[in-house]
Amino acid sequence: MKKVTTAITLLATLGVVAFGAQAGATDNISKAVKDSKVNLDLRYRYETNDQDNGKLDAKASTLKTRLTVKTGKVNNFTALFEVDHVTTLGADDYNDATGAGNGMYSVVADPTGLDLNQAYLSYTGFDKTTLSAGRQRLAHNGHRFLGTVGWRQNEQTFDAYRAQYQATDALNIDYSYIYNANRIFGSDSVKGDLKGDFHALNVKYSPSKQHNFAFFSYLLDFDGTATDTDTYGMDYKFSSKLGKDSKLGVNLSYAMQSNGDSSTPSFDANYYLAEVTGATSGVFGAVGYEVLGSDNNIGFSTPFATLHKFNGWADMFLGTPSNGLEDLYIKVGTKVSGIKLTAIYHEYTANEGSADYGSELDLVAAYKVNKRVSVLAKYAAYSADGYGVDTDKLWLMTTFKF
Repeated sequence: MKKVTTAITLLATLGVVAFGAQAGATDNISKAVKDSKVNLDLRYRYETNDQDNGKLDAKASTLKTRLTVKTGKVNNFTALFEVDHVTTLGADDYNDATGAGNGMYSVVADPTGLDLNQAYLSYTGFDKTTLSAGRQRLAHNGHRFLGTVGWRQNEQTFDAYRAQYQATDALNIDYSYIYNANRIFGSDSVKGDLKGDFHALNVKYSPSKQHNFAFFSYLLDFDGTATDTDTYGMDYKFSSKLGKDSKLGVNLSYAMQSNGDSSTPSFDANYYLAEVTGATSGVFGAVGYEVLGSDNNIGFSTPFATLHKFNGWADMFLGTPSNGLEDLYIKVGTKVSGIKLTAIYHEYTANEGSADYGSELDLVAAYKVNKRVSVLAKYAAYSADGYGVDTDKLWLMTTFKF
């Protein structure tokens, strides 16, 4: 194993030299190899999906193996390579959402196979600026508009050119031109990747530890039939300690979205979030209200978000309903004997009209055995009312980091 990882590291370093180094840079290869890092992660998960949809209950037992190699620097160039492999171990009675078969079962969106998750070159030779090019992980502001979908075994990454400029301690500018989104279904799926011309800009301004602003825009021009969208918005986060073990937070967000210049029909929809968080005496919680608006029968969309993180873990709202969505939720949690326990309750309604979209209860227990091993049990129960179907999902997961 040591010989294999050394060989991989050496190849990665030679790649850096070939792409960006000057003629005499080979003298730095030995140092780059020494400074390189090789990580191996394993994540086993057993997932079930029981839906009142006439399909058989799904059971998926999958293992993700991830190998990551990050080279040391050569003339301010570094490279990162990451490969994921997903396989089933035992139960494979599920529809992986790729269209490849098993349509008689409910969906567990974890297709098997080998995937080049990341492969990019990074340059830090300019003052306060980092440039990167290639397949890479991109995430902004809690993954609401741009994220990795890291919960799924096959992660979402992007083929992109990225520039990050730390103008001051308080101001950071992050721009990416994306030409392909490598979605969780894999490139061989009938759903395929999402290709096009995509511009993602995120400007963070933090005048103090208590106040943090983010101004963002996402201009999405898809190849094919997807609806092009232009989205502009801002986030504001406030946090303050109220005592030795108490704190208060406020999260506010607003965005406006319209169709792109070459896309029809025309629409203008808004997004809102208002959330208050707090913690005291070992208990934490939050109350929030999130709205994805609608116009001209088109709902506010976030196709590159980590959607599983929002609007319930049952994943009933991965696509915004045409009448929009309003999500009123309350979260409460604590830690008992090192086990972090969290419960979240959602009430869903349409943004346009008076339709009730049901409710959901989400529960999770997470325990970190040590710095390398963690375990998690998670449950979601969605009760339908005018939208979707009753759904119960269960996850049992163990993660190993080497």
